[in-house]
Amino acid sequence: MLTTWDHRYTEAVIEFWNTEAVKDGYKELTPESLDRIFLSSPYFDPENTFLWMDDGQVKGFTCGCTGDDLPLGQVAGYLTCIVIAEELQSDEIYSELLKAIENRFRTLGKKQSEVLFFNPMMLPWYIPDTPKHEHNNAPGVPIGSRLHSFLAAQGYIERATECAMYLDLSAFTYLDEMIAKEQKAASEGYAVELFDAAKHHGVAEMLQGFDNPLWQKEITASTEQGTPVVIAVRDDKAAGFAGPVIRQDNGRGYFAGIGVHPDHEGHGLGSVLFFKLCEAFKNIGTDYMSLYTGKDNPALRIYEKAGFRTVKYFAVMRKELSL
Repeated sequence: MLTTWDHRYTEAVIEFWNTEAVKDGYKELTPESLDRIFLSSPYFDPENTFLWMDDGQVKGFTCGCTGDDLPLGQVAGYLTCIVIAEELQSDEIYSELLKAIENRFRTLGKKQSEVLFFNPMMLPWYIPDTPKHEHNNAPGVPIGSRLHSFLAAQGYIERATECAMYLDLSAFTYLDEMIAKEQKAASEGYAVELFDAAKHHGVAEMLQGFDNPLWQKEITASTEQGTPVVIAVRDDKAAGFAGPVIRQDNGRGYFAGIGVHPDHEGHGLGSVLFFKLCEAFKNIGTDYMSLYTGKDNPALRIYEKAGFRTVKYFAVMRKELSL
């Protein structure tokens, strides 16, 4: 039987998730994390959340979200997850759950279904071969999973591959090559250092050079609130950034991203910014860093040079919904 969300299912969903979703590497749910990720999200809607019941027990869970203020939100719904008990994983039950969420998107006037990293319901997962180090967001469908192959068979087009990368910061070293790049940039009038509100300016103008609302929001807030951010400057005017530099309670180094304004590209600033960021994290006792980036993103080489390795691949997928 298919039914929509009701709070009386809370404990059963947590138990189900912690039995089944963990098999694909997702972190366990607690009442607090279920509330934080799903129920308290401004994008949560019980009508976008479906349960597959079998003999009175939760055996399937799917959730999606919509919001006109989200990237692509006026035309797209986001598919967050489909989890089915291993013994019931058939195309028939997957289809029932997928059909339910897609029909809900259609009812809300959405023209496409997205599995994409802009989804505000972020699912944390454990990084393989680590002592339960975790990443805070799954940027797509895990490649090789049962759901990945099912969505591909249902008309979801794989639009990009995201590489999830990991670095144990105890092994990080600021390379001589980066020292040389930093010296060369300095000879061209650039410096890379922590943001100082009394000294530096032009952050808002620099951020406008990127088509990234997340960066504009987080880096602006960090520089205004005094959270450390690594920036590249010329004549004390911001030319690029990396950060913010935040050590999370689980030991992970959280940061929003790295970018160099188009007017200042070609000076090696991206590499220096990232290595300075890793150094800043190590200096405040951060245990590890994790991030994801597109398989074809040139920044991948910078991350690898810093010692990062790819630990998992995720597919960004889309399906056009016929109305």
